Amino acid sequence: MIKALFFDIDGTLVSFSTHLIPQSAVKAITKAKEKGIKIYISTGRPLSLINNIDSIKHLIDGYITTNGAYCIVKGEVISCNPIPENDVLTVMRLADEMNFACMVVGENDLAVYNSNNKVDVIFRQMLNVQNLKENVPMEPILKQRILQLTPIISDAEERIIMPHLTGCISSRWYPDFIDITAQNVDKGYGLLSIAFHQGIKIEDTMAFGDGGNDIPIIKRAGIGIAMGNANQDLKEIADYITSSVDDNGIYNALKHFII
Repeated sequence: MIKALFFDIDGTLVSFSTHLIPQSAVKAITKAKEKGIKIYISTGRPLSLINNIDSIKHLIDGYITTNGAYCIVKGEVISCNPIPENDVLTVMRLADEMNFACMVVGENDLAVYNSNNKVDVIFRQMLNVQNLKENVPMEPILKQRILQLTPIISDAEERIIMPHLTGCISSRWYPDFIDITAQNVDKGYGLLSIAFHQGIKIEDTMAFGDGGNDIPIIKRAGIGIAMGNANQDLKEIADYITSSVDDNGIYNALKHFII
């Protein structure tokens, strides 16, 4: 019996074309909540950039943010796993040497280092993020625990950078950038953290996703569901493939599983 649902945001809950959650998904999630099922968010976004789920915000019991590095249940931080300081400084140095932009996500603040035109295309136009700080002094943020680094780099550049970061892993859900988190920290880890804290059995969880950073949670959940618009790697490991986010994917999946 499913007792908890975990939803990725971009491309899963929220359409890339409308920047909204389809009404069919709102309806389905509301019904699930009425049945006593817990509702959780599972996203690569830091908490301060979760600005597009207002229509279901009142239903949410907790958040996996920054790809598992920072997990919250009812306002309580239950898990925080920062990137080692040496790896943070290495990425900043390589950003200068290789001339790429990088979002630096601290525990309390975030900013984009070495901002360029790709930042506008990816974060403002595609993801509808409007409150980014760019090219500001980084010292206040670097004094905080750094939860995630998001360099805008290619696959080839990723292969150059990651061997230098001995305490980190990377994931890519969009071709133009990666998310870097601490070693062994991903959305699957976030699911385990919340399930343990809430006393929920893993076999009683269901997770939805569409990108590469969703693979760990889709593998880990009792039932892993790939959206119809998901990449092929995710579809291959999912237990079930629903329709796309713009074709009532969440509603159709929850209806299929009688949730």
